[in-house]
Amino acid sequence: MSDSLVIIPTYNEKENIERMLNTVFALTHPFHVLIVDDGSPDGTAQLVKNLQEIYTDRLHLLERAGKLGLGTAYIAGFKWGLEHGYPYIFEMDADFSHNPQDLPRLYEACAIAGADLSVGSRYTRGGKVSNWSWDRIVLSYGASLYVRLMTFMPVKDPTAGFICYRRKVLESIDLDKIRFVGYAFQIEMKYASHLLGFKIAEVPITFVDRVAGVSKMSANIIQEAIVGVFQMCWRSFFNSYRRGNPM
Repeated sequence: MSDSLVIIPTYNEKENIERMLNTVFALTHPFHVLIVDDGSPDGTAQLVKNLQEIYTDRLHLLERAGKLGLGTAYIAGFKWGLEHGYPYIFEMDADFSHNPQDLPRLYEACAIAGADLSVGSRYTRGGKVSNWSWDRIVLSYGASLYVRLMTFMPVKDPTAGFICYRRKVLESIDLDKIRFVGYAFQIEMKYASHLLGFKIAEVPITFVDRVAGVSKMSANIIQEAIVGVFQMCWRSFFNSYRRGNPM
């Protein structure tokens, strides 16, 4: 059995999923993959099922009834990974905005260098973005700066979604207390990890805008991130994310 599970949420990713999975499974490190599919009407789940005949023990599929949100997909994946005993659990997008060739570097930051979670970062030294318009860069960097000022987290890319967690981090966080389902979910998970004292490392990556498929970004997601960060910080003054504590 592998020590590493990569969770990839999908909704209408038929243009990307086969190439993504073939790329991950071609890596030297024997990663396993869990696809969490939210009822993709384009047949993404069926493509994954076809590939399960090839990658029998390495590819897993969790099908959900409908589009329930990025955060709930990852929470379901985390719980599945913990139940199946994986020491290292990863988050990654299906659209190649995250380069699967960077997975071993995230793994090494935890397994060798000793971080509790490692973040594929656009804004640490050596990180960058590709194929973005100037206004999107300003919006993204501004959001990251806002989050850092509000939370005092030592993370330059708090909205990043390319992450490796040690098992003990996900076991310590009460995952049912994570409130956000959009991109603010990424902020809240890092914030909870930070408040619980876990060591966060940033690994420089190049983030590339998707080429195939449709972006899932929406105005509601941006609003959640802006308003939600304030609410998240306020709640943390009174309650803990630690498993077993009320919130």
